Amino acid sequence: MNVASEMGERYLQRPTKEQMRDLPLFRGISLDNIVVVQDGEGAEQAIKELKEAPCLGFDTESKPCFRKGEVSKGPHLIQLANESKAFLFPTRFLPAITLLDKILSDPHIKKVGFGLAGDAKILQRKFGINLFNTQDLSVKLKSHFRLKQRVGIKAAVAMVFQQRLAKSAQTSNWAAFPLQEHQLKYAANDAYASLCIDLEINKKL
Repeated sequence: MNVASEMGERYLQRPTKEQMRDLPLFRGISLDNIVVVQDGEGAEQAIKELKEAPCLGFDTESKPCFRKGEVSKGPHLIQLANESKAFLFPTRFLPAITLLDKILSDPHIKKVGFGLAGDAKILQRKFGINLFNTQDLSVKLKSHFRLKQRVGIKAAVAMVFQQRLAKSAQTSNWAAFPLQEHQLKYAANDAYASLCIDLEINKKL
């Protein structure tokens, strides 16, 4: 993937919804490269692979709240991606989540994503996991490319890659298990796209 050569003016303005609808789809990670971690053994294998990368794409998903006064019980899913795979950790499998602290709290592995301050708070509150060495890409994009406002991952994918990130599964039930195929792709690509954006931006700095 390559950032457009005219990165200064045309592609570093927030695209409209209409403009994003016309873009080709961001393909991202295939189902064959999405790993759902359900136990300690699977977590150890995932951690072994994730530790080999200096930087990982990161995100979480929570079942949305639709009723007034309803409090979220999330996160229900934690996602991490390297350049070839995405690992999904349903938080119902606590032994795997406990082991995941080895990655999330590792100060030598950078975790990149969007809106990470909220993720850090809920991980600490619910699991006692302290998220170290993170970079919020909405802040990075705004700072380095002099944007007028922060952008989310969907707009960032459109601006950096001229592609459209599918978000139809965003408000689905993330507490369910097993997750459906479209949920797996959505969750995996939120983390993977974050990593791709960070790697591509760094090439231009």
